[in-house]
Formats: sequence, structure tokens, C-alpha cells
Amino acid sequence: MNAQTALQAETGLVPDPDWWRGGVIYQIYPRSYQDSNGDGIGDLKGIAERLPYVASLGVDAIWISPFFKSPMKDFGYDVSDYCDIDPMFGTLADFDDLLAKAHALGVRVVIDLVLSHSSDQHPWFAESRTSRDNAKSDWYVWSDPKPDGTPPNNWLSIFGGSAWQWDARREQYYLHNFLSSQPDLNFHCADVQDALLDVTRFWLERGVDGFRLDTINFYIHDKQLRDNPPLPPEERNATIAPSVNPYNHQRHLYSKNQPENLVFLKRFRALLDQYQDRTCVGEVGDAQRGLEILGEYTSGGDKAHMCYAFELLEGAPLTAARVREVFDRVAEAAPDGWACWAYSNHDVQRHVSRWNLDDTATRTLANLIICLRGSVCFYQGEELGLPEADVPFEALQDPYGIEFWPEFKGRDGCRTPMVWDSQAENSGFGEGATWLPVSRDHAQLAVDKQLSDPASMLNHYRAVIALRRAHPVLAKGSISAMTVSGDLLTFQRELDGETVFCAFNMGQAVVGITLPSGNWQTIGAALGGIAPNKGQTELAGWQCCIARKLED
Repeated sequence: MNAQTALQAETGLVPDPDWWRGGVIYQIYPRSYQDSNGDGIGDLKGIAERLPYVASLGVDAIWISPFFKSPMKDFGYDVSDYCDIDPMFGTLADFDDLLAKAHALGVRVVIDLVLSHSSDQHPWFAESRTSRDNAKSDWYVWSDPKPDGTPPNNWLSIFGGSAWQWDARREQYYLHNFLSSQPDLNFHCADVQDALLDVTRFWLERGVDGFRLDTINFYIHDKQLRDNPPLPPEERNATIAPSVNPYNHQRHLYSKNQPENLVFLKRFRALLDQYQDRTCVGEVGDAQRGLEILGEYTSGGDKAHMCYAFELLEGAPLTAARVREVFDRVAEAAPDGWACWAYSNHDVQRHVSRWNLDDTATRTLANLIICLRGSVCFYQGEELGLPEADVPFEALQDPYGIEFWPEFKGRDGCRTPMVWDSQAENSGFGEGATWLPVSRDHAQLAVDKQLSDPASMLNHYRAVIALRRAHPVLAKGSISAMTVSGDLLTFQRELDGETVFCAFNMGQAVVGITLPSGNWQTIGAALGGIAPNKGQTELAGWQCCIARKLED
């Protein structure tokens, strides 16, 4: 038995260094997936308990949002120990058990790695702030004030206000792009990069299959600390709180997106390449240059494997014209890069509510994303068709929502507990009071009600994922001939001589389509797609046609 055969027999995984390309990743927000011990908060044992359900979806991997030790000011995105589990989620042994069970089921595990900043309670920061000449004095971004005592420049925090916090110990400001309790690490310091690569190696040695790199374009700041220029009002198109957050009034030319970041990403990729079948997906947080940065960071095969920007996570309705615009930009900015697409995640309003979708439109958009070139992330509960939950102000936990209420209600509405059993306490999430309220509206869409219904949204998502698995052309093929006519979007996917034609009616009115010359056979019937009739057919509102070209 060779090494690869042994790996497959031991873990249930099929060795494939290219598994991520076109793969389907299921995002789990650990606080809200399954509570195993009755404390109202989801945990690693709870995730492990639900892995058979995850595997039944047919996904290639799970992405677990942060579970490291943390004071939880930003719910795990403020790390105080990168190499241990926060007790509310369990132990390292619990993680090892989860990893082993996932691998046995053929599911890979991607974890969220937050490298741009740590918690202010991390020992590194505790030492750094003690003086200007200690061993870690330059591990964070420190600066003297201006002569008048004000911050060194005009950079703003995403969570509101200045990105600089005064520290009386050093009589200096430190940089925080997010909460003041999340100081930015100084990537211009070689020791910082080395320490973070050691953290990465720790989890690689533990057996994780990859990393979701939080705020990948925030790692490095301008050494000269130059002011950001203003952003014209007509360009203020941020996905999160675009109108109420002053952060969106700047073009973030110097506080992120620095060219030196490419050097670090090459170091990171070189480390991953020492291990079998590992990957990374970067979160590109930039409303104006997201796709351009995606292209830079995923080009050449020596940096990030894939990145996702926010073009399909935005508030404006997704139209045929918008899809064409995004893919035209991807073709220009990232011709040899790789995108990872998502409609929903833990940072944005669930897309069913954001775009005001009915059941038919929701299904058709699921069909669309699985046919687009790129990898795909589905967010927990998306497969149930969950809308955004209504969380009252007194129950809010998200500091973002608390800061900008009521114009922006924060991210808690997409983070409420998963619903498993419509008749059980807390819809099967766990016993007792929950960290966020379980939505009553969600209970009627619980897993138990959908499992046995062949026409349910859950079973539709299973069919969507199965279609991509059955046709590698949809996962890894090229995309071409994308056209738009009103609400009609058409394109072709090609790989190793196989051609698939895709047509999506993204509106209510009936539209006629004509397929390219040749003989075509539908492969999308299980998704509600219509079969072509002698190369011509009509699509009803929010209907699609997905057809494979037969050999002449």
C-alpha cells in the first residue's frame, strides 16, 4: 500500500492537491452551530456531533470561524493565544477528535486564521506595551503623537472613530484597524512574520487542511504613516454599513493593501506547500479594489490559492448585468487567479433577506453560484433558506451593531443559532438560555422538517452540490461566452472536451433562449432546470437551463 492509498484508507480523504479548485466549502460559526454542554454557546464537540449531517450535504470542506483563546470582544477575532482553544469551545483534544471524525467522513477542515491583529490581552502585546525598548517593543504598530497630541494620521477604524489608541505606558499611540482591543501586528518586523508562520506550522502539524485568512489585505501598513485621501461620495460602496460608517469616507491607500504584503504571502504559501493537499482562502476587505487585489494575491501559484472579495455579498440586488460586470473585471484583474464566491457569511445580512428573494429565486441563485467559475462557500443555514433573524437591541452582542444602531443593526441577525429540530427546546441547538435568541421564524425551516421532503431547500442544495461533483467542468473548467440580454444571463463552461451551456433567467418575465449549435442534454433537471427543445426553449421567471453538449 503506497502512502496516498494509506492516507485514503485511514482518513476517508481522496488525496488531491487541487481539491480546493472549484471545491464547495461549508462555513460554520462555532458559537451558533451546536451546543453540547448546555451553556448556550456552540462548541467543538457540538460540531463533531453534526458532522454526519455536514458530510451528507456533499461538501468538500468545512471552514470553522475562530475558536482560539480570546476575551471575545469580537467573538474570537481577537486572539489571546493562537495555539490553544478557548474553554467555551472545548480543548485541543476536542479539536483533534473533530478533525479525525471529519477526515473519516471525507470532509476537510479549514480554520480561520487571524494574523493582522491580536487581542490586547495577548502576551505579545502585554510585553510590547511595557516600554519602548523591550524585546517585543516593535511587534505592534506604535507611533508618537503629533506635536499637538493628536494621532499620527487620519486613519479610521472599521468599528468607528480613529484607528489609533493612546497608551499611557509608552506615551504613544498604537494602531487598531478594528476594535481598540485588537491592536495591529507589525508585519514590517521579521520576528512577527516568523512567529505567525510558527503558529501556522502548529496547525499544519496538527493536520488541518487549510486556512481562511481573515482580512488578508490588512497585514501591512505604510511605513511612513501617510494620510489616506478622501473617497468621493459616489464611490462609497462598502458592503457593511456604507452610509453610517465614516470609514467609508476614505480611500484606504496607506492603511492596507501595501505591496510588501505579497512578500509575506509568498512565505506563507511556501510553508503550506511543504504539506500535502493544503490550501488557503483570503478575505479581501476592500470595496473599491477587491477584485484587483484578488488577482494580485492569487496570481502565479506562489501566494494565496484563492481569495474572495465582496462583490456577491453586497446589498444591491444581484442582476444578470452585475454578474457579467463582475466576471468581466475578474477576467481583466485575475486572468490566472482564482476566486471563491459566497452570497452569505457571518459578516453580512443573509442574502434571502438582503435581496428579498422568494423560494424560486433562492433556488435559482444557488444553481447559478454552483455553475460559476471559482470555488464556493455556503454559510450554515443557507441550505435551509434561512432569512435574517430579527434580534432586538437589548439582545445584541455585536459591537458593530451596538455602535451604529438603529441605522445598522450589526451582524447578529445572521449569527443566531442553527435550527435542527422544530419541536425541541431552542430548535435542537441546545438546552437553556442561548447566547443569541433562536429565531421563531427559523424553527419552521429546521433540518428535521426538510430532511424528508424531496422538494425542500435542503435537498435542493444537496442536488446543487452533487451536480458540481458529478461534472468537473463546473468545478474546474473555463468560463466563456458570457452574455446578458435584459434579465437573461448565459455562459459556457469547458474542460477536457466537455462543454456545458448555462442560461439563467434572473427576472420574472418569460424569456426565450437559443442554444449554440449542436446536440444538448439537460444536466440540471434535478435543480428545476428546463430541458432544451431542438436548441430553443423558454425560461419562466427565475428558471434556468443547464445542458451538456453531446458528441456529434
